[in-house]
Amino acid sequence: MFGRAPKKSDNTRYYEILGVSKNASQDDLKKAYKKAAIKNHPDKGGDPEKFKELAQAYEVLSDPEKREIYDQYGEDALKEGMGGGAGAHDPFDIFQSFFGASNPFGGGGSSRGRRQRRGEDVIHPLKVSLEDLYSGTAKKLSLSRNVICSKCKGKGSKSGASMKCSGCQGSGVKVSIRHLGPSMIQQMQHSCNECKGTGETINDKDRCPQCKGEKVVQEKKVLEVIVEKGMQNGQRITFPGEADEAPDTVTGDIVFVLQQKEHPKFKRKGDDLFYEYTLSLTEALCGFQFILTHLDGRQLLIKSNPGEVVKPDQFKAINDEGMPMYQRPFMRGKMYIHFTVEFPDSLTPEQCKALEAVLPPRTSSQMTDMELDECEETTLHDVNIEEEMRRKQAQAQAQEAYDEDDEGHGGAQRVQCAQQ
Repeated sequence: MFGRAPKKSDNTRYYEILGVSKNASQDDLKKAYKKAAIKNHPDKGGDPEKFKELAQAYEVLSDPEKREIYDQYGEDALKEGMGGGAGAHDPFDIFQSFFGASNPFGGGGSSRGRRQRRGEDVIHPLKVSLEDLYSGTAKKLSLSRNVICSKCKGKGSKSGASMKCSGCQGSGVKVSIRHLGPSMIQQMQHSCNECKGTGETINDKDRCPQCKGEKVVQEKKVLEVIVEKGMQNGQRITFPGEADEAPDTVTGDIVFVLQQKEHPKFKRKGDDLFYEYTLSLTEALCGFQFILTHLDGRQLLIKSNPGEVVKPDQFKAINDEGMPMYQRPFMRGKMYIHFTVEFPDSLTPEQCKALEAVLPPRTSSQMTDMELDECEETTLHDVNIEEEMRRKQAQAQAQEAYDEDDEGHGGAQRVQCAQQ
C-alpha cells in the first residue's frame, strides 16, 4: 500500500490511556495494561468503552512497527491503515492472552470467554450426470483433512506449554515499512515466518512426538454425498464442521458444488428437458413414430397424430416428463421436442409430377406469359452464409487497416510540404 505521509496528529493519547510515559519499556506497558484491564473489565463492572480503549492502546504500543508510526505520525496515520489498523484485535482476545483460560477474578472463568475465529470452508467440485440429477444418487468420496492431535490435545508440546513468539510479539504477523521518499512510505503486512502465523513457539525438546509440534495430524475420512432428485447445476451440498480442524478455531464446512456433465441428447432448462429430433420430409408430411429412451431408462413411444404435418423448427411438449422438482420429486416439468425437417437434395421429374398431383399448385403457375417475358432470368447457387459473412468481415477489416495506413503516410507528406 502506498500513500503520502499524513500531517502529524495526536501521538500521546495512547500513552495517557495506559498511564505511562512516551519512553516506557515493553515491561512497563504490560504492567500498566494488565493493572488497568483488570480494573476496567466488563465482568467486574468496568466501563466497556474504557476496556476497549486500553486494548487498542496496548495493541498499538506493544507492536514496535505500529508504535514507530504512532510516535512519528500520530493516531490518524493508524486509522488510515498505515499501521495495519488500530484496534483491529478483539479486546477480550488481548486480555485473554495474559491469563490464558484462567479467570483473574476467581470462579469458573469469564462469562465472555475467548472468542474463536472460524476456519475456512473447503469447497470441492462434484461432477454429476443428468441421469444422476434425474434419478438421484449417492457418491462415496474419500478425503484427507487435519484434525486436532489426540496426544497433545492441540497444544503441540508434551508439557502443554508454549512461548509467545518473539519475532511478532504473539500477533502472528509482521509489518515491514520502507521509506520510498521524503513523504512516501510503503507498509506491508505478512505472516510471521518464525511461528507460521500462530503467534507462539514450542521448544524443540518439548514437541509432541505424534504431531511434531504442528498441533494437528492428517486423517482420512469417507463422506457419502446424497444427490437428491431435481438438484441443479451449481447447487451446494454442505457437511458442517467437517473441514480442517485447528486449535482455538471453529471448524469450517466441507462444501460440494454440483457440476453437471453435458448430455449428448438432452438439454436442461430449470425443470424442463429439451430433446432434438430430425424428421425426413416424408415423416414430416405423412406421419412419424420413434422410441425415445428417457434418463431413467424408460422407453417412450413418440408419434404424430393422423394427418398431422410437422413444420421445420416446430416444438411439441409432453407433460410431466421433464425433470423432477427439487424436494417435490413427484412433480415434474415438461419435455420439449424440437423437430428439424431434413429435405431431399434433389427430385426426379417423375417424383415432381407425383408430388404436384397431391400438393397445392405452385405460385409461379399463376403468372401470365406476358409477366414472365418482362422478367430477367437469374442463376441461383449454393452458399454457406456464415462462412460468407466471415469472409466479408475479414475483407472489411483489412481494407480499414489499409486506409488508416494510407492516411498516415498522406499526413506525413502534408506536414513535410508545409515545412518547405
